[in-house]
This record gives sequence, structure tokens and C-alpha cells, in this order.
Amino acid sequence: MKSPFPGMDPYLESPEFWPDFHSRFINSWCEAIADLLPDGYEASLDERVTLMESPSPQAWESGNQKHAIPDIAISQRAVLAATETKAASAAAIEPVTIPLVIDSEETETYIKILHGPERSLITVIEIPSPTNKVDIGYGDYHSKRTALLRQRVHLVDLDLLVGGRRVQTARPLPVGDYFALVARANRYPNADVYAWKIRDPLPTICIPLKPVDQDLLIDLAKVFETAYARGRYVRRLRYGSVPAIPLAAEDLAWCAERAGR
Repeated sequence: MKSPFPGMDPYLESPEFWPDFHSRFINSWCEAIADLLPDGYEASLDERVTLMESPSPQAWESGNQKHAIPDIAISQRAVLAATETKAASAAAIEPVTIPLVIDSEETETYIKILHGPERSLITVIEIPSPTNKVDIGYGDYHSKRTALLRQRVHLVDLDLLVGGRRVQTARPLPVGDYFALVARANRYPNADVYAWKIRDPLPTICIPLKPVDQDLLIDLAKVFETAYARGRYVRRLRYGSVPAIPLAAEDLAWCAERAGR
């Protein structure tokens, strides 16, 4: 069965389902690209491991960004002793049990388009996860994005999350809930940005190859449909609740109506 939404399903942004959906979508996208690539190219999945700082139990939220607050406490009890000739004071420090902030590893899967027998890197295709859109992870992701463009590699960045920070741009992004950025190596630092709202279908976007070859046109709606069906999300998602994403009240009401609440 298909999703009840015409485009991206906002219920997939839940932390319970996003990692699974991310994997299924990027696999389906890689297959769709591979089917259209001309001779001499290949589409490959790759992974990178990033150290992420886990928030403490007293992490607080500001908008969609989580910030860890150091949880440190020291208690002192002053023990006073007096004698007839002099007075002295001593401080006894007692230990307090506190949780540590422990770094965790996150594996990020992305698509590489390679060319020729030397398998030179032509295009990198990414879908940022929630950890790529908050303070520490955002800075790291932005640095990797910039490094790729400076290596004369095309970058396609598909943001299917309403929450979190957006890509940095010199001018404001167009109005939208979702964005696809296509940054061509030969046009750096300029990039093409696709923007659409939650009520809109996913667009068809260009995937750049070498300058002598035509762009691929990938219908993201079909990629989503394949990933959604393979994940059997119509039976798994909790459509009885309101999606916990930062949308206007009227859009949240529309989501609830589409989900059949």
C-alpha cells in the first residue's frame, strides 16, 4: 500500500523509523541511478563512521536542537573543631554519582558515482540525518560538504527532515519544508536548490555527471514509493498520533487528517 501523503511522509521523521527509512531510501535511490547511468559509470554505496557526543540525561531542547548540559556537582560539609587555644576548620569532600557523556559512533550511508577504470569520484549524494542537523553534527557535516566541493566533486544533498538546521547559504533559502541542493563542482560556490512544502509531491531532480554527459533525471517520488513499500511502513507507522515535527498548526491538522485520525 502507498503512503497516505502525496510526498514525504512526516511520520517517518520519528527517531524510531528514520534510520530504517534512510537506509531503504538511499538503497532505492542508488538502484534508480544505476539503472540510468551511461556506460563507464557506476553507482556505489559507501559508509563513513562519525563520533557523536551523546547528550546527558539533563539535555535540554531549544527548537529542534539538543544541547548537552554538564551534570557536575560537588557537595562540601564543613567540620569545625575548636579547642581552648585555637580553632581550625576542615572541609570533607564527598563523592557524588553522576552520568558521563560518552561518545557514540554513527554510521552514515551515502551514494558515490564513479567513472572509468580508475573509478574517479564524480558525484556524492547525501541524505542528512537528524544528528547532521544539530550543533556538533551540523558543523562536522558542513565541513565535509565544503571539502567535497573544493575537490571538484558534484554534491547532491537531499533534506527530507522538517526539523533541524538547514544548509548554510549566502542568501535565504526559498520557502519550503524540504530541500534538495545540487552543487556542481564547476559552479562552486553556486548551487541549485529545489524547495517544496509538505503537501507537495517529491520533485524530479538532476544528478550531474561529467560535463560531457547529460544529467540524470531522477523522480524522487518513485524512489520514495519503492522505499515505502519495501519498508511496509503503512503497517508500522503510528498514524494515530500527531507527528512531532515543527510545522504550522494548520499543516499538523492536515497531516492528522491525511493519516486518518
